[in-house]
Amino acid sequence: MTLRVLLVDDESLARSRLKTLLGDCTQPGAQVLGEAANAVQAIDFLQRHEVDAVLADIHMPGADGLMLAQALRRLPHPPAVVFVTAYAEHAVQAFELEALDYLTKPVRFERLQAALQKIARVTRQAQDTATDVVEDVLVIQERGRAERVPLAQVLYLKAELKYITVRTASRSYLLEGALSELEARYGSRFIRIHRNALVARRAVRALEKHHDPEEGEGWAVRLDGVAEALFVSRRQLAAVRALVSAV
Repeated sequence: MTLRVLLVDDESLARSRLKTLLGDCTQPGAQVLGEAANAVQAIDFLQRHEVDAVLADIHMPGADGLMLAQALRRLPHPPAVVFVTAYAEHAVQAFELEALDYLTKPVRFERLQAALQKIARVTRQAQDTATDVVEDVLVIQERGRAERVPLAQVLYLKAELKYITVRTASRSYLLEGALSELEARYGSRFIRIHRNALVARRAVRALEKHHDPEEGEGWAVRLDGVAEALFVSRRQLAAVRALVSAV
C-alpha cells in the first residue's frame, strides 16, 4: 500500500528532510503528492487533490497547523492529520482535534514509519466501510477472521438462541445480532415469515401446505437454492401469500 501525502511546513529544508525520510518508508510506502508552506496553500491543494494524510507543522505564519486541522475536519473526506513539530506542548490540543499522531523534530525514521502504519490501518478501515455500504454485505467473524457475505447471496436469516443463521446456497454462517435490527436495515430485501425468520424476497418461489413438528399444520415457503421448507406463521401468512402471488 502506498499512501498519498501532503507536506505542510513553512521551512523548505524541513519539508525536504521529511520527504527524504518518506522515500525510505516501505511498510507502507508514501508518495508525496504536494507541498505547502502554509495553511492557505494546503487548503487550496486539497480542494484539487485527494490525499490520505497531511503531515503538518504547527507553528507557521498566518493560520497555524492547529487551525488547518480544524479546517480539514470540515472536508467531505478529511485526510488523516499527523503533526510534525519541534514543540511538544501542543500534543493534547492536537489529539483533541483528532490528530492521528504527533511527531517531534528531528523526526526519527522509526516513529515516522509507525505513524504511516497507523494511517494505513485507518485508511483500510474507511475503505472497508465504504465497500460494505456499496456492496451491502454482512461482516461475519469466523475463526479469528472477518468474512464478508454479500446480501445478494443470502437466502434466509434465522434466529437461533443468541445467534442468527445466515444461509446461502452453498453454506451457512453464524452471526451475532438481533433479527429485528437486520429487518429494520434490510427490509426491502427480506420479508419476515416467522418471529424467528426472514427470507430473501427474490428467492421465494412457492407457498405450500406443511406440517411442522413444533408448529403443527400450516404453511411453508420454498426458496430457490435450499431444499428445506421454512414455516410461515399465521401472522405473516397474508404478506407472504401476496409476495408469492406477485412472483
